[in-house]
Amino acid sequence: MGFGRGGGSDMPKPVKVGEELEVTIEAVAAKGDGIAKKDGFVIFVPGTAVGQKLMIRITAVKPSCAVAEKADGASAPAESEVPPEEPAA
Repeated sequence: MGFGRGGGSDMPKPVKVGEELEVTIEAVAAKGDGIAKKDGFVIFVPGTAVGQKLMIRITAVKPSCAVAEKADGASAPAESEVPPEEPAA
């Protein structure tokens, strides 16, 4: 479908500016932004962690990726952010 390298600006994008969707952060980029995907299209989400499931709002769409922000509302923490349960005494 061509969303990767050289995706081309003539290809339709699976997201639009202002769109809100629920995603799971799959990885973290070199600059620290979380990476989510929709139909293979990369979405960078600053301030997130791997495994985090949250609602995002698309703020910019480029030829080969998009940028989003956390949408208002609660989000589920990543597994690494959940403190382990303490054993009952």
